[in-house]
Amino acid sequence: MPVVRIDDPTDDRLADYRDLTDVALRRVLEPAGGLYIAESSKVIARAVAAGHRPRSLLVQQKWLDDTAHLAGDAPVYLVDDDVAERLTGYAVHRGALAAMHRPSLPPVEEAVAGARLVLILEDIVDHTNVGAAFRAAAGLGADAVLVTQRCADPLYRRSVRVSMGTVFQVPWTRLPDEADGGWSAGRDLLHDAGLHLAALALADDAVALDAFAAARPPQVALLMGAEGDGLSRRALAAADTVVTIPMTGGVDSLNVAAAAAVALWALR
Repeated sequence: MPVVRIDDPTDDRLADYRDLTDVALRRVLEPAGGLYIAESSKVIARAVAAGHRPRSLLVQQKWLDDTAHLAGDAPVYLVDDDVAERLTGYAVHRGALAAMHRPSLPPVEEAVAGARLVLILEDIVDHTNVGAAFRAAAGLGADAVLVTQRCADPLYRRSVRVSMGTVFQVPWTRLPDEADGGWSAGRDLLHDAGLHLAALALADDAVALDAFAAARPPQVALLMGAEGDGLSRRALAAADTVVTIPMTGGVDSLNVAAAAAVALWALR
């Protein structure tokens, strides 16, 4: 665990942490470079406990004793507060960042093997909603989370932070893309695992969530759609049942992460 003080935010050794507010850049760099950024000692500790390996840590002095041991053999770059802010583009209040090697994703059939409750996120582009949905999945007993190819990255810094590191606790992977069969292939994989696909959506023939929960199949995969547009027609066509959360007060639906939490609680 070598500790290296760096006072120059342009130092090439800090390249993994530069301009973290540029979402487009991170979307390109993180998957292509095999990295993701974990923020705060608690989140970094959960990542390490899940078997993820840090490439380096970026730490401010007051957090050094609480965080440096998590680096293993990776270097710890010690910086002042102003250097961290100039480097990342924002005030690093949580004191520590880690550039983590991205683990390989398991195949769908491995991620859902033996699962009784699975959460599926289709094309959700807001990283905050993805992180909140993972936190609900971890806290309310989901055995796995599946995300579509166009869904926001669960290991993006904001997703990880909002999830409080629970993205490392719940097995997850991506469903096949359209080139590999899309929802047809995904439905077959889920059915092969014994899962009943329940799509949360507004529809005239939808079953109320409490009624569905009262006679729930032994294994359920909950399909949650994108903000605004909801589930795609292909996802709805793949579903075995359409389920809705009864609403009052002129409100037709909940935020996707809130809806996931309600449905997971009902089916826990």
